[in-house]
Amino acid sequence: MFRKLPGDEARNLVSTTPDTAVVFRPAVVKTPAILTILIWAWRMLSSLVRTTWRHPIAVFLTIAPVVLTVLYGWRVALLLLAPPVTGLTAWALLDRPTFARHVGYRLLAWWRLIWVYRRHWQPVMIVSGLGRHLRGRDYLPKLGKITCTSWADQVTTRILNGQAVKDWSDRTEHLAHGFGATTCRVAVLKSGHLLLTFPRHDPLTTPLPALTIPAAPTVGPVEIGKREDGTPWLLKILGTHILISGATGAGKGSIIWSVIRALLPALAAGLVQVWALDPKLMELSYGKPLFGGHYAATPEACADLLDAAVTLMQERAARLAGVQRTHTPTPADPFVLVVVDEVAFLTAYQQDRDLKRRISAALATLTTQGRAVGVGVMAALQDPRKEVMNIRNLFPDKIALCLDESEQVDMVLGDGARDRGALADQISSTPELGAGVGYVRLETSPDPVRVRAAFVSDADIRAMVTTYTAGDTA
Repeated sequence: MFRKLPGDEARNLVSTTPDTAVVFRPAVVKTPAILTILIWAWRMLSSLVRTTWRHPIAVFLTIAPVVLTVLYGWRVALLLLAPPVTGLTAWALLDRPTFARHVGYRLLAWWRLIWVYRRHWQPVMIVSGLGRHLRGRDYLPKLGKITCTSWADQVTTRILNGQAVKDWSDRTEHLAHGFGATTCRVAVLKSGHLLLTFPRHDPLTTPLPALTIPAAPTVGPVEIGKREDGTPWLLKILGTHILISGATGAGKGSIIWSVIRALLPALAAGLVQVWALDPKLMELSYGKPLFGGHYAATPEACADLLDAAVTLMQERAARLAGVQRTHTPTPADPFVLVVVDEVAFLTAYQQDRDLKRRISAALATLTTQGRAVGVGVMAALQDPRKEVMNIRNLFPDKIALCLDESEQVDMVLGDGARDRGALADQISSTPELGAGVGYVRLETSPDPVRVRAAFVSDADIRAMVTTYTAGDTA
């Protein structure tokens, strides 16, 4: 075996041993020790400055005791540190939310950075395939800032050049289990930067009681539940159409009745009308007096009511043409919300072909032309397949509750929704745990948001009927 030295020509190397490979020795450039020391010192300094900038409280609480002990001894250090520690403890006991927001979550973010993410970042990236190990060197996405909230860790990262968002969304399970979380959600911050959300616990496990009826009439975004981050879930009603999909017992009625409950003052003021189609006769019939005669249960009556809504929409469009582009609800010209419970019974499963054609044509007309003139559609169904609901893409805002199959998630929320973290097929079928829990994908945002609707009981509905009628206060 021969080694080629720099400057040797391979054709001049002759081996007398058959089948002996010629091995070339690469030129080795030795780095001076002082240069290596300077590089490591610069990396340590920059890392210290970056950590101090991102986690000033954690760094201060860690370094201050050490510095005071070295300079003045442990007795003086204990004496000087006792008042701040006592004050922080009192703050945490007396006003825990503000302490957690200003101090607690920052300390937790620093600890999670050191103990979880920085410690496991390299093996998780390499094993999941998001990093590369080439010629003895690791090429890893850059770990960025860690932010802790009351329920999750939010991790920013800069992806490698040439990677796509889909490379990360396809590996959410790897990331979740690698960092000890149940799920992982991927969102785009800007070009080349992603936001990874790792929930620490589920804040939506407890059912929500019916929300308080608003004091003032409103047709704007109405509060119907809670988002995963603890903020109110505000659902836009005016100027959109809403599709709700979920298996039996998933909580579709919770969303429908929470919307109606939030609109009760507007109903009493005459700003809103709710037209109800209830082919099952088991959901909307409880509040029949609230709808002021705009209620249908049989397929024939449902078709007539939808045709009436189309006629109203066309008359209003002809009247507003050239005058205004958007509709403003007034008592003389109210916003009309057409609520259809189990729309598939009227479209896919309807035996009468003439009724099926009328209903499908009316729904398609309302969803394509209605929202600009103040006619909205809220439809609920169990089976989101295209052959069952062929106009689902005409609904700008979609809600996916508990679904039977993973493929149905993308059918409801759009392609790639499940890869972005909308695990609607994994929602518990137990009513106490999963009823009303779902994912919302709005027209204005491609990222699904996990929410839970408040539960409106039969007693709450009866109380609503007792207190309100369509357009008048009892």
